[in-house]
Parts: sequence; structure tokens; C-alpha cells
Amino acid sequence: MKNNTAWWFRIPVAFFLVIIIMEFSVDGGDKPAFLAYPLIMFAFMALVLLILIAIAFIVQAIENVLFHTLDDEAKARYLATKEEKWEWTWGKNLYNKMLGSKPMEEEVEIILDHNYDGIRELDNNLPPWWVYLFYASIVFAVVYLARFHVFNDYTQDEEYEQEVATAQLEIEEYKKTAKGLVDANTVELLTDASDLNAGKTIFESNCVACHMADGGGGIGPNLTDQNWILGGGIKNVFHTISEGGRDGKGMIAWKQNLKPVEIAQVASYVLTFEGTTAANPKAAEGDIWVDPNAVEPVTPEKETSTEQVIDSTSVTMN
Repeated sequence: MKNNTAWWFRIPVAFFLVIIIMEFSVDGGDKPAFLAYPLIMFAFMALVLLILIAIAFIVQAIENVLFHTLDDEAKARYLATKEEKWEWTWGKNLYNKMLGSKPMEEEVEIILDHNYDGIRELDNNLPPWWVYLFYASIVFAVVYLARFHVFNDYTQDEEYEQEVATAQLEIEEYKKTAKGLVDANTVELLTDASDLNAGKTIFESNCVACHMADGGGGIGPNLTDQNWILGGGIKNVFHTISEGGRDGKGMIAWKQNLKPVEIAQVASYVLTFEGTTAANPKAAEGDIWVDPNAVEPVTPEKETSTEQVIDSTSVTMN
């Protein structure tokens, strides 16, 4: 019947233990369980909280009922135990030892003769924790001196260069999967259906007025042929969409309206028009663009057939 733990402490502890168990039990993928399934998880946690509160009230009611069944002496002992305060004796002793100060009743032993308007000075020792840290700093200084000034370990400049190189590699790895960080130099042709569908949606919303829905061209150039005014390929097309066309007569710069990933998507979709047949294609403009990085096909050399000339006179028949 003795219970020294307050209900306001037991309920939150039990509640958070249930949440931790729930996180380990429910698979939420990359997200915490309460974010992956918010309605179910919050409803379950509310139910658990209500149950814990009900259990606390039931335990308190049982405790009161049992208390009234005790005799007067037992009631007095029970109330005395309830009033006892728990103390962490070991921790308190360790704190006093680390502090290194004397109790108030023993301060008369270390009081000095200095007296300033009734303010007396105590001759306390330095706190042990401060002394230990001071000794530790000396040991650290000796090790540091030996490592970096005697044995000439790495310098701060070298450490900085290593950390910068490591960070650069991490940035490059992150950029490979972060489509939103692409620019005209790092963009790659997108071939996933989801990206091409997104590019098609952007194209039909913003580009059909000038290029037509089938890419045949109108105010803008034809996108189905191999001719490009400002260069073809994903990098050039990305740059043209982002920065705009020719000054005074080209299209506007879309970098203020579209995100980099959206520009990459619509540029990849634009390149799918090449080689298709438009309903009313516009005459070709610009020059035929050839990818300078494309691998030229290897044409097999013609094999020269050699005829073997047989001198009939050199053949002897046995």
C-alpha cells in the first residue's frame, strides 16, 4: 500500500514509455510513427492517457479504502511514512565532496581575521572539481604540445583542407539525389515517367501558346526538328528556359516562375519532341546541333578478300 511516487510523475513516465514502445512496434518508414499515421496514433495516445489517469484514480481510491480499514496505530505509522522525504544520500555526499566546502556549523574553524563592515572571509580550499579540471588541462596541454609541436602531427591548415574536401564529396553525393539543386552545368536528362509527365504539365500550361501542343512551333521555333537557335541538349535547353532566349525577340526567362527541378522536367520533355511529326510544323530555324560529347559510332572496316592463286604446275599428284 506504500507508494511514494506522485501520480503526476507516474502518469507522464508511463505515457512516454508507451510512446517509445509504440515507435519501435509500428513501422512508419522514414518518418516517426505519429507523423506517418497521425490520426490513428494521436487517438491511440489519447486513449492510453485516459486509461493511465483512470488507473491512477482507481489506485488512489483503493489506497483510501484500505487506509480506513487500519487501526489507529497503523494509520499513524502509514501517515508517518507518507511524510518521509526520499533523499539521494550518495549523490548528496558526492556533491558536498566535490564542492569541498565546510558545513555552516564548522565555518568558525576556517574564518579569517578580515572584517569589512561585518563581512567575514572564509579560508575555504579550492573546489575539488575546479582543481581536477585544472590538472586535466595541464595533461591536455602536454599531450597537445608533444603531438603537434614535437612529433609534428597534422596542422590546422591540413585539417581544414581535409574537412573541406570531405564536405565537398558529401555535397556532390547530395546533389546527385537532390533534383532541386540542379543548374545548367549539373542538370541531367530526366527519363522517369513521373518527371516527363510533370514536364508535360508545365509545357501545356506555359509553352503551348508559342510552341504548340505538338511542338510544331508558332511564335516560337519548331521543337521537332534537329535545328536549334541557342543549342540543343539538356544543358543548353535548361539554360535557355532558365535565362530566356535572344535579347529583344526570344522568350522570357522562366527562372523567376519555375523551380530548377521544374525547368529540368520541362526541358527533358521538350527534348522528346525531336524526331516527331507535328501537324503544322514551322520551318527550321538555327543550325543542326550535334552533341559534342556524343560517342561517334564505329564503322567496321571493309575486309579485303584475297584470292589464293594456285599454280597448277606446283601441284603434284601422287
